[in-house]
Amino acid sequence: MKLKDCFSIPTVNSGAMKVWSRNFMYFKKTWLVSLFWIVLEPVIYLGAIGFGLGAFVNNMGGMSYIEFFFPALLSTTAMMVAFFEGTYGNYTKLTHQKTYATIMLTRVGPEEIVAGELLWATSKGFFGVTGVTIVALFFGLIDSYRILLALPILFLMSALFSCIGMILTSYARNYDSFIYSTSGLIVPMSLLSGTYFPLDQLPAALRYVAYLFPLTHAVAAVREVLHQGPTLWVLIHVLILLVATWICMNIAFFRIRKKLLK
Repeated sequence: MKLKDCFSIPTVNSGAMKVWSRNFMYFKKTWLVSLFWIVLEPVIYLGAIGFGLGAFVNNMGGMSYIEFFFPALLSTTAMMVAFFEGTYGNYTKLTHQKTYATIMLTRVGPEEIVAGELLWATSKGFFGVTGVTIVALFFGLIDSYRILLALPILFLMSALFSCIGMILTSYARNYDSFIYSTSGLIVPMSLLSGTYFPLDQLPAALRYVAYLFPLTHAVAAVREVLHQGPTLWVLIHVLILLVATWICMNIAFFRIRKKLLK
């Protein structure tokens, strides 16, 4: 395989869309359980942390605590939903259900399977973001067109973590394998990426580590867009997320394609 084949931009064709459609049809049958996971749980965090804890915090970086926390909630929702769909969901279809092996008996190839699954995990993460956004409208947390500028950033965040999830799926030997990535990556990111408190409250060493987390850049970009509008820093954060997504996407394609063709 040539190096350029490992770092290209995969196309989404009809085969990939059929894989996406298959997942969406299953999602519609289990929508009630999915609704609780991708929407209601973040809304509970919004009430408990944003409004509950926020009642005791008067000022956070020049804004109310709920205004500070809400962009982080949107970003972590995109991360969590896409990541868990990219890991547990894809691992189940790859191993126990043998879904991918069955699909490959048709005209749909391995690259189309990966493209469809990445697009689906991204879509599911974005469904969660959209659901939380709709609920936030009723709480008066969204009063500006700027949310429309934040949604593409959150879609990109979902895409990045769907790729990261797919990469980890290619290495997993069992479901317990995901405990390491969840405890060692997802949980620290959700706590140290400027989600619950400003990064300048961290010790200097941890602050530098936090900027290695993609969630840090997503939270910063969404928060900046919602409260100040597009700025140069937003562009920088988005470029970092784009590069990370492109690299992770190509690694995911390479790893899963190799696994399916064994």
